[in-house]
Amino acid sequence: MDIIKVLQQELQIGYKQAEAAVQLIDEGNTIPFIARYRKEATGALDDEVLRNLDERLRYLRNLEEKKEQVLASIRDQEKLTPELEKQILEAMTQVAVDDLYRPYRPKRRTRAMAAKERGLEPLADLIAMQQAREPVETLAAAYVSEEKGVATADEAIAGAKDILAERISDNAEYRTYIRKATMDQGMICSSAKDESVQSVYEMYYQYEEPVKRCVGHRVLALNRGEKEKFLTVKVEAPEEMIFRYLEKQTIICDNPYTTPVLKEVVADSYNRLIAPAIEREIRGELTETAEAGAIKVFGKNLEQLLMQPPIAGKVVLGWDPAFRTGCKLAVVDETGKVLDTTVIYPTAPQNKVEAAKEVLKKWIKKYHITLISVGNGTASRESEMVIVELLKEIPEPVQYVIVNEAGASVYSASKLATEEFPSFDVGQRSAASIARRLQDPLAELVKIDPKSIGVGQYQHDMNQKNLSEALRGVVEDCVNKVGVDLNTASASLLEYISGITKTIAKNIVAYREENGAFTDRKQLLKVAKLGPKAYEQSAGFMRITGGKNPLDGTSVHPESYGAALALLKKLGYEPEDIAKGGLRELGKKIHDYKKMASELDVGDMTLRDMVKELEKPARDPREEMPKPILRTDVLEMKDLQPGMVLKGTVRNVIDFGAFVDIGVHQDGLVHISQISDKYIKHPMEAVRVGDIVEVKVLSVDIAKKRIALTMRQ
Repeated sequence: MDIIKVLQQELQIGYKQAEAAVQLIDEGNTIPFIARYRKEATGALDDEVLRNLDERLRYLRNLEEKKEQVLASIRDQEKLTPELEKQILEAMTQVAVDDLYRPYRPKRRTRAMAAKERGLEPLADLIAMQQAREPVETLAAAYVSEEKGVATADEAIAGAKDILAERISDNAEYRTYIRKATMDQGMICSSAKDESVQSVYEMYYQYEEPVKRCVGHRVLALNRGEKEKFLTVKVEAPEEMIFRYLEKQTIICDNPYTTPVLKEVVADSYNRLIAPAIEREIRGELTETAEAGAIKVFGKNLEQLLMQPPIAGKVVLGWDPAFRTGCKLAVVDETGKVLDTTVIYPTAPQNKVEAAKEVLKKWIKKYHITLISVGNGTASRESEMVIVELLKEIPEPVQYVIVNEAGASVYSASKLATEEFPSFDVGQRSAASIARRLQDPLAELVKIDPKSIGVGQYQHDMNQKNLSEALRGVVEDCVNKVGVDLNTASASLLEYISGITKTIAKNIVAYREENGAFTDRKQLLKVAKLGPKAYEQSAGFMRITGGKNPLDGTSVHPESYGAALALLKKLGYEPEDIAKGGLRELGKKIHDYKKMASELDVGDMTLRDMVKELEKPARDPREEMPKPILRTDVLEMKDLQPGMVLKGTVRNVIDFGAFVDIGVHQDGLVHISQISDKYIKHPMEAVRVGDIVEVKVLSVDIAKKRIALTMRQ
């Protein structure tokens, strides 16, 4: 199999692009590095395509390895025919290889094996030939043998039938047909283990739909309902059609003696050997597809969340709301440094509202707080009311934002948070994290396991290894798109940089603490365990502000410094001009990019990227994203009326819709049918996490805490 050709066709890219990408991956380059600094080689494939290519490359290589093992095993048994070898080599999936290998795979002891040991294979062959001129019982009498443990003719027939049933079950062609027929014509059905028990799975208590139409989130819901012992789930195959097919393949002439026996063999082979395995495979395949879809959605949501724009240059008060234990507060300055922490008790049962307001008024004056970041957990609604009252009483212009605090408690109890704030308790750490989430969402959220960030669906039911790998890839892509400041980035942020491991990230921070700030990218080579390869992969993504070389403050890669300096010289600029805020008009001075690129001995794409970067050094791609909604007033669920039009922030996108925060503590659901006036297959075609959208209230159910919204005009 030409793996490059398969990748080219599957990903719909050029053969040379696929070939170059595979070579670069094999040379140990990371995906962010290839996407950013090897555009000429790959024809500018983006990180998403490259990650898909990397995943498929691993699958196809494992498949080739499996084929080699299977061929070697069959060869050792001296049963490999040229036709079988060709079929195995041409197989495109692991399932197809398994089907072809089935008859030759060493099995645990089966009924057919026992029958062969008792000398019943010749009887099975006689029945299969369908030439009998006398009843099968008469033929079987010759195989009755006390020595071999065959007591009666009926026992001999039963053994022969077991041998024939296994032969049918081992036929790869039959299995392929049955699998396809079940996929195309089968139904997935679920029923309640106990109808009287109430649960979230009630819609699946008597449920069926065609296998091929069962969408991912329903597959995952059925799986969970089954795992939690509320549901019984099964795949119902088109059995009549399958029996007709198997009988047609097996019964070649109508022999009154053998035909009834072979019909029984077909039924037994299907019911006992084939059907359970095919059902397992189909459910496995549905789950795999559903998980892949859910992981993709989770990844997209996570990317949008991480790429939310930072609110820079503000002193922020982080507020972790609670009832009994009080609300934890932390003030952080513009750089994210914690200036002060305390606890106030404005909520039940203490209700010390006035005392809380006094503390807040003092702090707002003392620290010049302009923004309050409130976690959206327990007591958030009550805290918000106190804040709104306070804002009406003070002269200072202060606004507040409700932030999604998912994962804050996970972070505050983690080893990392303990190292960062050794003298703080869990609540103080959580408040500091809630404040910093607003100042730089990416830098703060990388400290939390992506699975705990709360933008997925069914994440705990999935293959955790696949989920973790995919989410790590998303975080890596985001961190490298934005880049990091080498002198302020935490170890948890640095470890996501291309080519940097957890250990190297800690070593960078240790080097910085010991030797002071980095003044030159080349100093990275003095960091323990950071060799030339890691330097090549990482240097372009790490910036130094105000260092010796102005190019170190940009995402121009050190390998292109010579070309960048030559370009500046040709166009009459000095390197120092970069630090003065970029060379805004640089691109306009280049009339022929191709000619200039060849003069500088770089690729056309590299030159364009370089110019873009020099025009606006270290630009933040997050700037283009919608900013969070800053509030000064409060709404409650009981204030909502059908027909009300509100602005809200998309918090989570799932297969069947999007959850939107409209500032009432309970996110409203915009069902997929209400997202757009035109038909969409998936909500992601129209909305993303962090989008600011206008919604209209359709209905409010206070008892069930459900809000239905629409975005349709």
